[in-house]
Amino acid sequence: MQVRCITTEADLEVALAIRRTVFVLGQNVPADLENDAHDRTDATHYLALTAAGQPCGTARWRPTAQGVKLERFAVLAEYRNQEAGAALLAAVLHDVQAAHPGALVYLHAQLPAVRFYERHGFVKAGEKFVEADIEHYKMSWQG
Repeated sequence: MQVRCITTEADLEVALAIRRTVFVLGQNVPADLENDAHDRTDATHYLALTAAGQPCGTARWRPTAQGVKLERFAVLAEYRNQEAGAALLAAVLHDVQAAHPGALVYLHAQLPAVRFYERHGFVKAGEKFVEADIEHYKMSWQG
């Protein structure tokens, strides 16, 4: 699995299409919640590719007043459990640490993803909450 930072509009469109498939079509998240101004302003995006070069996942991060927020982790259903999510997370964390050493790194994890993030050094921070009709926990990275 390869992961690259997105630097072209074409790759960003591929990432947004993956997110649309996963979130809007797969989880019924309203499109106006899924896409926001951060996509083209202050977010850094990533694309995961299979060994054959097929785009299969995406993620982004952005600085916030609270620290650095990891967001929009999405892997197409047919590529799940093949390390795409882990590869994305590793690449994002590597770059975030380089760009913002010592910053609080956090995310909003959907309930089914909490154990995945716990395995990668995140801990729950607060109570369960609902966002886009989906239950989440805020989680912070412990390094």
